[in-house]
Amino acid sequence: TTCLGLLLAIMLDRIKRESVPKSIIFMPMAISFVGASIIFKFMFEYRDPTDPQIGLLSALVKTIGFEPSNWLLVKPLNTFLLMIIFIWTQTGFAMVILSAAIKALPADVVEASALDGASGWKLFRNITFPMVRPTFIVVLATMVVTSLKLFDIVRTMTGGNFGTNVLAQNFYLEYFQYSHTGVAMATIVILMAAIIPVMIYQIRHYKK
Repeated sequence: TTCLGLLLAIMLDRIKRESVPKSIIFMPMAISFVGASIIFKFMFEYRDPTDPQIGLLSALVKTIGFEPSNWLLVKPLNTFLLMIIFIWTQTGFAMVILSAAIKALPADVVEASALDGASGWKLFRNITFPMVRPTFIVVLATMVVTSLKLFDIVRTMTGGNFGTNVLAQNFYLEYFQYSHTGVAMATIVILMAAIIPVMIYQIRHYKK
């Protein structure tokens, strides 16, 4: 998500009327994870091959001559389909933050680099990315924490079944459905232990 946001920020920074595509890409950020999951649930909808396919993915697969399947039951494909929902909703956030960092680069430094022959990949590698690296790390850490504590997408799409369970969903099941309080609390401790190193790194980065 962070790398895609950076790529889009760089690409759109060079076109006219960049606000239009940026607004379109950022728009899914206004949709909750539950709302986005319901949208994609219709897109991944599967019906018997003899019936008309109303799901976009199944319809496309059938159009090109292949047999559609119940996508959310297929491992590990279902995990990647859930990742698409997260990427769709969060890429706009990463793009806007990184685009602002790129806009804030000193024009004289970029112009001097161009005069010295830096362009394209060389300009990005030696000038642009090192100068936006602090912002990149902040966005990356935010995305890592958001993905670690993710619950809504998994709960709405699969309920954690078919090999898609995550820590937050596991806590919900253990505590509210199975009444295994000890296991649920242990799951939360594991989740906190996974997030704390990221937060420590981010705080140290802020101090620098």
